[in-house]
Amino acid sequence: MSAVLCLTAAALPLARRIVALLGEGATVHGLAGRVTATEVTFTDTAAHVRGLFAAGQAVIGVCAAGILIRALAPLLADKHVEPPVLAVAVDGSSVVPLLGGHHGANALARRLAEGLGGHAALTTAGDVVLGVALDEPPPGWRVATLKALKPLAAALLAGEPVRLEGEAAWLEALPFTPNGTQTIRVTERTVSAEDPALVFHPPVLSVGVGCERGCSEAELLTLVRTTLENAGLAAGAVACVSSLDLKMDEAAVFAVARDLGVPARFFTPAELNHEAPRLMTPSAVVLRETGCPGVAEGAALAAAGAASVLVVPKVKSPRATVAVALSPQPIAPLSVGKARGTLFVVGIGPGAAVWRTPEASAAVAAASDLVGYGLYLDLLGEATLGKTRHESALGEETQRVRIALDLAAEGKTVALVCSGDPGIYALATLVFEQIDREDSLAWRRLAVSVVPGISALQAAAARAGAPVNHDFCTISLSDLLTPREMILRRLKAAAEGDFVVCFYNPVSQRRRELLGHAQAILLEHRPPHTPVILARQLGREGESLRIVPLSDLRVDDVDMLTLVIVGSTETRRVGTWVYTPRGYAAKR
Repeated sequence: MSAVLCLTAAALPLARRIVALLGEGATVHGLAGRVTATEVTFTDTAAHVRGLFAAGQAVIGVCAAGILIRALAPLLADKHVEPPVLAVAVDGSSVVPLLGGHHGANALARRLAEGLGGHAALTTAGDVVLGVALDEPPPGWRVATLKALKPLAAALLAGEPVRLEGEAAWLEALPFTPNGTQTIRVTERTVSAEDPALVFHPPVLSVGVGCERGCSEAELLTLVRTTLENAGLAAGAVACVSSLDLKMDEAAVFAVARDLGVPARFFTPAELNHEAPRLMTPSAVVLRETGCPGVAEGAALAAAGAASVLVVPKVKSPRATVAVALSPQPIAPLSVGKARGTLFVVGIGPGAAVWRTPEASAAVAAASDLVGYGLYLDLLGEATLGKTRHESALGEETQRVRIALDLAAEGKTVALVCSGDPGIYALATLVFEQIDREDSLAWRRLAVSVVPGISALQAAAARAGAPVNHDFCTISLSDLLTPREMILRRLKAAAEGDFVVCFYNPVSQRRRELLGHAQAILLEHRPPHTPVILARQLGREGESLRIVPLSDLRVDDVDMLTLVIVGSTETRRVGTWVYTPRGYAAKR
């Protein structure tokens, strides 16, 4: 997660560009009163920066370096646990890593400088003198002997002889000698933490796993860890956990991937069948049940590549299997097999960024593909930069959901964008309905998350005061999906129950009479002066809010962009506010 701090309106365009460059997990944090339309707002800059730093979040300030330095000075104690902190000039000309240089800040600085056309002002000796940051190896590589880092780097900077054992292309520029007194070792084998050499584990191992449906996480975790330990193989050299695509929704597989800190990748039975000649323990039973003769061995070999070898044949526990393959070259895990697809069903609230939850912003940032009605995608503004948009018209909701499900089934991370809350008259239920009705294993294996948003009724209630602070209900007046008789029955029940009533879809160009029926039914049970809130386009351009008596409600004052809230017999108006008492004052 990266927080891009924006303290002035002038800095906002650059902050948005930085978020677009960083993609997943990056959000703009704006200073209240000076910057609007940001995902997160704050009022105390120093306190906010300290909170982010303490939480381990990367901080990128589009501001003077001194602001960040003064804010964080009281917290600086251990450089080994500092998250990245960078200052970026408001014109993007300079990117300065202030803290956490070898915990991602230097890499971030280079990336941002390249994307912004600026200069990365690096000051760490390893980067400047050696051209290599030993404590920031390439993705997937792990430092096994942290104690050896400082003396080894000091030796190289002092020109002392250092030798290299093993191979690593990213280290080749260093001045190694065969007779060096100190050693950098590259190995997939386990080593002692007290080893005087600086040991790097390259990402050359693929752990293939198979398990019965519902296998416990503890069993598979224990099997994998024990297997690696018994074989003398370092967990830090594991590039990925791999399995059959039938296991895409198996919790134990993902528990192992999380434990090892690597991606989980999956293969079809046909892909694993290509590895059949290389299997050491093929099984006719497994072939009959899964369509391939070996899951653990086949997946390990498939992920490690054609030149790999099986260094640990299949090892079994009561409900699981594991095998390990060794690649002669580092494995790029995101380029092998397929990831489990992810679908976020995201509610973006009324539309304004300030009313968008951080979770919703993070989901949009994480997605490679955005699916939604064009207006809703437009409301995201620059958050859509660098992402593939899939638009559909109003009335094409089923098609929209199916597009999102199919994209996620390809292994993509998809955000299905809804206004308001996705579970309130929106598409969350249609997603699950399609999964339920369709005989699609690919859809059923997806990771689906519903990300809540601020609903229209919440926005309208907040703008008006507190009208839904007691029992209330929502009723859609659209009879496209709900029979008219059912709507009328619910209107009568709500009126008789004296609920505050929130009307969604109150009218359309062709459907206008139901709102009048609702008014008549409610007037049978509550007084003519009952407050009615007409809230239109809240959080968007053209926002308006009116309060009228129930007797004066007119259909022509309402359209499809209006939410109508009708108070109960207890609802009161005080000045420009409307509230429904809950009884607190009566108890005093």
